[in-house]
Amino acid sequence: MELSEIRTQIDTVDDQLLQLFLQRMDLADQVAAYKNEHHLPILNKERERAVLARVTERAGERERYAYHLFSTLFELARSRQAELISAPTRVAAQVKASLDAGSAVFPQTGLVACQGVEGANSQVACDRLLPRGNIVYVKTFDAVVSAVESGLCKFGVLPIENSSNGSVRAVYELLQDHRLSVVRSTRLCIRHELLALPGVKMSDITEIYSHQQAIGQCSKFLSGLNGVRVIPCDNTAVTAKMVAESGNRHAAAISSHPCAELYGLTCLNDAIQDSDNNYTRFFCISKDPVIYAGANRISLILACHNRPGALYEILSKLAALNINMTKLESCPVSGRNFEFIFFLELEASVQEPGVLSMLEELERSCADFNFLGSYAEV
Repeated sequence: MELSEIRTQIDTVDDQLLQLFLQRMDLADQVAAYKNEHHLPILNKERERAVLARVTERAGERERYAYHLFSTLFELARSRQAELISAPTRVAAQVKASLDAGSAVFPQTGLVACQGVEGANSQVACDRLLPRGNIVYVKTFDAVVSAVESGLCKFGVLPIENSSNGSVRAVYELLQDHRLSVVRSTRLCIRHELLALPGVKMSDITEIYSHQQAIGQCSKFLSGLNGVRVIPCDNTAVTAKMVAESGNRHAAAISSHPCAELYGLTCLNDAIQDSDNNYTRFFCISKDPVIYAGANRISLILACHNRPGALYEILSKLAALNINMTKLESCPVSGRNFEFIFFLELEASVQEPGVLSMLEELERSCADFNFLGSYAEV
């Protein structure tokens, strides 16, 4: 048989498959109506498992292909049912409130909490996110959250991840515990330099101070030093200020070039970081859930049940809607053996068809679900 003839037959089968698929989705609508009327859950794992067992048994040597085909069909049917089921969810209420509270333009002013001092990377991120914002400097990430949660500041800026050193887990934990909303994000290129008092030489240095993330991003340089103590501190700009004010000619700080100018320090080495491709992302948070125009990212924290295929079921919901996932990171749950939460970031808008129903389905099916917000990155 010629290839053209085979393709003609494939086209005929595809047409039949399409008609059967549409018929199946119509039946899924009827199932959704029944479940809605009788207050039944969308997921019926026992039913799906029985169908998969039947089709794989009949598929012979192609059983794994049949398994994936029908698993995808189940996911599409559940996604459709989620759009039709009217059971209330927390995420739907949160998204509605966020959209109602939003505006066409992100604010350019406002009181914003920032960890560190003048010259900190967080301050640079603040200036980019709110060009005319009034910055309130605090000592810790917890204090940023407290300032926003108490209403002292309308916004807060927190580092969330670094391209070389990974996520800032402490910030994710704060966002999970305090239920604040992410309303904006930005990405900064970070350049670390080794700074000391004027006239000091590298051979004089016995102590280097910096933030733990910056220390990790300069690990190769630091591992090559002998007889030098590396001491973690709260913030890179804070360490530059501390070295400048201490008068200690044996101390140096890993900080930025603007901090050298700001605090009267000199650069001993401007090539100390492990990678030139060193970026840090920052979240702008608010107390009240708000989604501004142009929001095209979604951040989530969730936990799935500890059983085979649980994570696949989550990811298949995204695949069914052709949603690109830009971040997936697991984090062990403190105090529990081999249990994890996941940080997810999606390229999607809550106003796109099917996205909100997908989030509702995740909330219903996950052991824990936290919608951090929908926002744009600048």
